[in-house]
Amino acid sequence: MNHHTPVLLNESIESLVTDKSGLYFEGTIGFGGHSEFILSNLNDKARFIGTDKDINAYEHCKNKFKDDNRVELFNASFTNIIDVSNISFIEKYDGIFVDLGVSSFQLDNKESGFTFREDVQLDLRMDKSKGEPASFYLNKISESEMVDVFFKYGEERNSKKIANAICNFRLSNKIMTTGQLKGIIEEFTPEKFLVKTLSRIFQALRIFVNNELDELEEFLEKAVSVLNKKGRIAVITFHSLEDRIVKNFFKEKTKDCICPPEYPVCVCNTEPVLKIITRKPIIPSNDEIKNNKRSRSAKLRVAEKI
Repeated sequence: MNHHTPVLLNESIESLVTDKSGLYFEGTIGFGGHSEFILSNLNDKARFIGTDKDINAYEHCKNKFKDDNRVELFNASFTNIIDVSNISFIEKYDGIFVDLGVSSFQLDNKESGFTFREDVQLDLRMDKSKGEPASFYLNKISESEMVDVFFKYGEERNSKKIANAICNFRLSNKIMTTGQLKGIIEEFTPEKFLVKTLSRIFQALRIFVNNELDELEEFLEKAVSVLNKKGRIAVITFHSLEDRIVKNFFKEKTKDCICPPEYPVCVCNTEPVLKIITRKPIIPSNDEIKNNKRSRSAKLRVAEKI
């Protein structure tokens, strides 16, 4: 089974691996595409720590790398980077990598509850053992909260109309499946805009249910704290909200002063922590997009610890 085609593979590893004997962390191992290539660029002295919230991805990679004694994997969120590092007696890494995309397996496998192409339980959780599914929130939150979710996380122009339709529907029926949600949106969305609208709404719900943006901010702070000097952090994002967080975080960590502009002299004693390697994000080539349409929105940003 083709679980996933890794995006920006060569570009990621070329930017990330600076020491073939080093310590590396991947926060989203998925089905091992990037992991395998990272490991192929390391020697026998290197170590690799990987995490993933998705139990299917974790079990797949546990089996995939079972004979590689350089590898240690955890079924956990990348926000647990410090905890898993302590368990593995690692203080600092030479490279930290995350690919924030949803895997092709999750998108295509109806059992995962991520697709609107099949009528399945509306779930959208990366870790099915924690939190509540998307259906729970669609039946519970207020119309105004729903509008905020769709507009903030999906950048959907018709957020008010969609939220109102959902709230009217749930007066007489609980929303439990992807087919129900799709049917509600189909009622007033022109066919030529339907797929994009559904994609934005499902993306918004997924981000909300998994608390993805807050987790990304938490992870970035922790990751930099456990990065060696001259160690690199590489992040692949797939939509503007994620990319903006990474871009602004890297920029903030390059500053040598955060005093208000009106201060005549610096009193903050701030020192830069990172040096940005990619002034502009690296994007897929036309050939890569042609071969893998899901790569088209990918952006890779890389920074180095000073």
